[in-house]
Amino acid sequence: MLTHDKIERSVPLLIILVILTISVGGLVEIVPLFFQKSTTTPTNELVKPYDALRLAGRDIYIREGCYNCHSQMIRPFRAETERYGHYSVAGEFVYDHPFQWGSKRTGPDLARVGGRYSDQWHRVHLLNPRDVVQESNMPAYSWLDRPLKEPNIGAKMAALRKVGVPYTDQEIAEAPKAVQGKTELDAMVAYLQGLGLALKQTR
Repeated sequence: MLTHDKIERSVPLLIILVILTISVGGLVEIVPLFFQKSTTTPTNELVKPYDALRLAGRDIYIREGCYNCHSQMIRPFRAETERYGHYSVAGEFVYDHPFQWGSKRTGPDLARVGGRYSDQWHRVHLLNPRDVVQESNMPAYSWLDRPLKEPNIGAKMAALRKVGVPYTDQEIAEAPKAVQGKTELDAMVAYLQGLGLALKQTR
């Protein structure tokens, strides 16, 4: 029979047992989530796939590293729900690949920022944050005010459909037209204005 002393003195054995323990524990915690309705189906009928412009905005959000300073995950604690709104639930993010939860908050959580400010506020804030929040340490993203170039937006939507996002053929075909003539700033604002609305509108 193995004793702690034998395990701790044998590095290869210790490594094998640690890997085995983590693997079993991970499988027990992760695998059931693939079969749990609350994590695999939309929270309600208001949870929709991103339209072409919002999808492009989400790509820009990721490209610019916004997730490094902003989480999109409100924890079920009073201090958080009073400040940001209803806590985040998995069903809101079934069409996010990958989702933008995280825990880093140099800036505020953005899970329910949709509709909190006007489009113009977001535009000014992105171009120069200190014009609307004097104490902000967020960098200015002045280069976002340039034409949006998304020649492959339809292909992106088609790829997302393969992993379960229910885009229709018509939505995919009309995607290039939906982003035509838009700026990266337009796309970012559209993305931010849609965050968290599904639960916000029903609570």
